[in-house]
Amino acid sequence: MVSTEGHTILRKHCKGRSRIMLTSEEKKALIDNKVKRSHETWVETKGIIESKYWYAAANRMYYACYYMVSALLLKNELNAHTHSGMIGLFGLNFIKTNIVSPELGKFYSQLFELRQTGDYDDWKIITETEVMALAPKVELFLDTLEKLIYDKHLQ
Repeated sequence: MVSTEGHTILRKHCKGRSRIMLTSEEKKALIDNKVKRSHETWVETKGIIESKYWYAAANRMYYACYYMVSALLLKNELNAHTHSGMIGLFGLNFIKTNIVSPELGKFYSQLFELRQTGDYDDWKIITETEVMALAPKVELFLDTLEKLIYDKHLQ
Protein backbone atom coordinates (compact mmCIF):
# COMPACT_ATOMS: atom_id res chain seq x y z
CA MET A 1 0.00 0.00 0.00
CA VAL A 2 1.08 3.56 -0.69
CA SER A 3 -0.32 6.66 1.01
CA THR A 4 -0.63 10.13 -0.54
CA GLU A 5 -2.51 13.04 1.06
CA GLY A 6 -4.91 10.82 2.96
CA HIS A 7 -5.43 8.35 0.12
CA THR A 8 -4.35 4.76 0.52
CA ILE A 9 -3.49 3.17 -2.80
CA LEU A 10 -3.34 -0.59 -3.25
CA ARG A 11 -0.55 -2.09 -5.32
CA LYS A 12 -1.39 -5.27 -7.15
CA HIS A 13 1.65 -7.36 -7.99
CA CYS A 14 1.54 -8.99 -11.41
CA LYS A 15 4.40 -11.13 -12.75
CA GLY A 16 7.11 -9.30 -10.82
CA ARG A 17 5.72 -5.82 -11.48
CA SER A 18 3.46 -3.77 -9.31
CA ARG A 19 0.41 -2.15 -10.80
CA ILE A 20 -1.29 0.63 -8.92
CA MET A 21 -5.03 0.16 -8.64
CA LEU A 22 -6.64 3.58 -8.30
CA THR A 23 -10.18 4.76 -7.89
CA SER A 24 -11.05 7.74 -10.10
CA GLU A 25 -10.80 10.00 -7.04
CA GLU A 26 -7.35 8.65 -6.18
CA LYS A 27 -6.19 9.00 -9.77
CA LYS A 28 -7.31 12.64 -9.85
CA ALA A 29 -5.55 13.32 -6.52
CA LEU A 30 -2.33 11.74 -7.78
CA ILE A 31 -2.47 13.70 -11.05
CA ASP A 32 -3.10 16.93 -9.13
CA ASN A 33 -0.16 16.16 -6.84
CA LYS A 34 2.17 15.57 -9.81
CA VAL A 35 1.04 18.85 -11.46
CA LYS A 36 1.60 20.72 -8.18
CA ARG A 37 5.02 19.12 -7.78
CA SER A 38 5.90 20.14 -11.33
CA HIS A 39 5.09 23.79 -10.63
CA GLU A 40 6.90 23.76 -7.28
CA THR A 41 9.98 22.28 -8.93
CA TRP A 42 9.92 24.97 -11.62
CA VAL A 43 9.73 27.72 -8.96
CA GLU A 44 12.63 26.05 -7.13
CA THR A 45 14.57 25.93 -10.42
CA LYS A 46 14.25 29.66 -10.96
CA GLY A 47 15.98 30.26 -7.63
CA ILE A 48 18.71 27.80 -8.57
CA ILE A 49 19.23 29.64 -11.87
CA GLU A 50 19.51 32.96 -10.01
CA SER A 51 22.21 31.36 -7.86
CA LYS A 52 24.00 30.16 -11.03
CA TYR A 53 24.09 26.46 -10.13
CA TRP A 54 23.92 25.18 -13.70
CA TYR A 55 24.07 21.42 -12.99
CA ALA A 56 21.28 21.67 -10.43
CA ALA A 57 19.26 23.94 -12.73
CA ALA A 58 19.47 21.43 -15.59
CA ASN A 59 18.43 18.63 -13.24
CA ARG A 60 15.47 20.51 -11.79
CA MET A 61 14.28 21.83 -15.19
CA TYR A 62 14.10 18.24 -16.39
CA TYR A 63 12.25 17.10 -13.28
CA ALA A 64 9.72 19.95 -13.49
CA CYS A 65 8.85 18.67 -16.97
CA TYR A 66 9.11 15.01 -15.93
CA TYR A 67 6.44 15.41 -13.24
CA MET A 68 4.08 17.01 -15.77
CA VAL A 69 4.70 14.26 -18.34
CA SER A 70 4.09 11.71 -15.59
CA ALA A 71 0.73 13.35 -14.79
CA LEU A 72 -0.25 13.41 -18.47
CA LEU A 73 0.63 9.75 -18.94
CA LEU A 74 -1.28 8.78 -15.77
CA LYS A 75 -4.34 10.71 -16.95
CA ASN A 76 -4.22 8.70 -20.16
CA GLU A 77 -3.60 5.41 -18.34
CA LEU A 78 -0.12 5.03 -19.79
CA ASN A 79 2.56 3.61 -17.54
CA ALA A 80 6.34 3.53 -17.94
CA HIS A 81 8.92 2.13 -15.56
CA THR A 82 11.91 4.18 -16.73
CA HIS A 83 12.69 7.72 -17.81
CA SER A 84 13.40 6.47 -21.35
CA GLY A 85 10.11 4.60 -21.29
CA MET A 86 8.27 7.79 -20.35
CA ILE A 87 9.96 9.69 -23.16
CA GLY A 88 8.99 6.91 -25.57
CA LEU A 89 5.35 6.82 -24.48
CA PHE A 90 5.15 10.61 -24.57
CA GLY A 91 6.61 10.65 -28.08
CA LEU A 92 4.44 7.84 -29.39
CA ASN A 93 1.16 9.07 -27.91
CA PHE A 94 1.51 12.85 -28.00
CA ILE A 95 4.28 13.93 -30.39
CA LYS A 96 3.76 11.49 -33.28
CA THR A 97 0.02 12.15 -33.09
CA ASN A 98 0.62 15.95 -33.24
CA ILE A 99 -1.17 16.54 -29.95
CA VAL A 100 2.07 18.16 -28.75
CA SER A 101 4.44 19.86 -31.19
CA PRO A 102 7.61 18.06 -32.30
CA GLU A 103 9.58 21.07 -31.03
CA LEU A 104 8.36 20.44 -27.49
CA GLY A 105 9.12 16.75 -27.87
CA LYS A 106 12.67 17.58 -28.95
CA PHE A 107 12.96 20.04 -26.06
CA TYR A 108 11.99 17.34 -23.53
CA SER A 109 14.54 14.95 -25.01
CA GLN A 110 17.22 17.68 -24.86
CA LEU A 111 16.45 18.29 -21.19
CA PHE A 112 16.73 14.57 -20.48
CA GLU A 113 20.10 14.33 -22.24
CA LEU A 114 21.43 17.42 -20.45
CA ARG A 115 20.29 16.08 -17.09
CA GLN A 116 21.78 12.65 -17.81
CA THR A 117 25.17 14.00 -18.85
CA GLY A 118 25.22 16.53 -16.02
CA ASP A 119 24.43 13.87 -13.44
CA TYR A 120 26.58 11.02 -14.76
CA ASP A 121 29.30 12.36 -17.07
CA ASP A 122 32.15 13.81 -15.03
CA TRP A 123 33.63 15.37 -18.16
CA LYS A 124 30.51 17.33 -19.07
CA ILE A 125 30.43 20.96 -18.06
CA ILE A 126 26.94 22.47 -18.06
CA THR A 127 27.13 26.14 -18.92
CA GLU A 128 24.94 29.13 -18.30
CA THR A 129 24.41 29.34 -22.06
CA GLU A 130 22.95 25.81 -22.23
CA VAL A 131 20.63 26.34 -19.29
CA MET A 132 19.47 29.77 -20.35
CA ALA A 133 18.72 28.53 -23.89
CA LEU A 134 16.33 25.89 -22.52
CA ALA A 135 14.82 27.70 -19.52
CA PRO A 136 12.31 29.87 -21.45
CA LYS A 137 10.74 26.76 -22.98
CA VAL A 138 9.95 25.15 -19.64
CA GLU A 139 6.88 27.28 -18.96
CA LEU A 140 5.52 26.68 -22.46
CA PHE A 141 6.03 22.93 -21.99
CA LEU A 142 4.34 22.90 -18.58
CA ASP A 143 1.44 25.07 -19.74
CA THR A 144 0.87 22.97 -22.86
CA LEU A 145 0.79 19.69 -20.95
CA GLU A 146 -1.30 21.05 -18.09
CA LYS A 147 -3.95 22.19 -20.59
CA LEU A 148 -4.02 18.65 -22.00
CA ILE A 149 -4.36 17.19 -18.52
CA TYR A 150 -7.28 19.37 -17.50
CA ASP A 151 -8.98 19.99 -20.88
CA LYS A 152 -12.50 18.60 -20.54
CA HIS A 153 -12.76 18.00 -24.31
CA LEU A 154 -9.87 15.52 -24.20
CA GLN A 155 -11.32 13.41 -21.38
